[in-house]
Amino acid sequence: MYGPEFAEIYDLIYSWWRKKDYTTEAAQVTEMIRDRNPAASSLLDIACGTGVHLALFAEWFDHVEGLDLSEAMLAVARGRLPGADLHQGDMRALDLPRRFDAITCMYTAIAHQTEDELGATLRRFARHLNPGGVVAVDPWWFPETFIEGYVSAEVITPDHRSIARVSHATRDGDWSRTDVHYLVADEKTGVRYFTEPYVHRLFTRGQYETALEGAGFTVEYVEGFHSGRGLFMGHLDR
Repeated sequence: MYGPEFAEIYDLIYSWWRKKDYTTEAAQVTEMIRDRNPAASSLLDIACGTGVHLALFAEWFDHVEGLDLSEAMLAVARGRLPGADLHQGDMRALDLPRRFDAITCMYTAIAHQTEDELGATLRRFARHLNPGGVVAVDPWWFPETFIEGYVSAEVITPDHRSIARVSHATRDGDWSRTDVHYLVADEKTGVRYFTEPYVHRLFTRGQYETALEGAGFTVEYVEGFHSGRGLFMGHLDR
């Protein structure tokens, strides 16, 4: 998952095909963080990917850092954020030497784990926050909003390449699997084919809220965010 072939085209896929508005998203999340912690000046973006959100957060926070499991994605992020503290690691084993005023975990990365792991991970988030810290967590679809059998397809020509993307989503109990197939055609290298499988736990809204509350957060669910998946905001009272 998130290997070098996908890292190369990740930004094109989400900015060109899905028209993902990173600037508006980052501004909205920043506003929600500051509503709960007006003095927030440091931020850790977990599952930062290629660093698009993080580069925008860097405009509004004095100190930002990122963490991602994929070294291929971090290689792109380092080019975007030279000199930034970008850490390769698993959020489930989060152990950095400093605390932050805010932690973000965007684009459903939180759902690649079991229910027990979710609670333990969020407790690690809380331990990396200063008093009054805020966490923003982007969930995957809930069981009742996930569409089993969903198919999407698109061809884009953003530069010298043509990129075809086809996906199919299935469900197995409390888990979903989305198989994404890519064809990338380039006049110099020809046609390449690869797949990216994504497995997510279909947590309920209540499971997210229970896990956040168990980590010490006061929780608010913001409806309508991120194509309808919503966003969980947690605030440490201590």
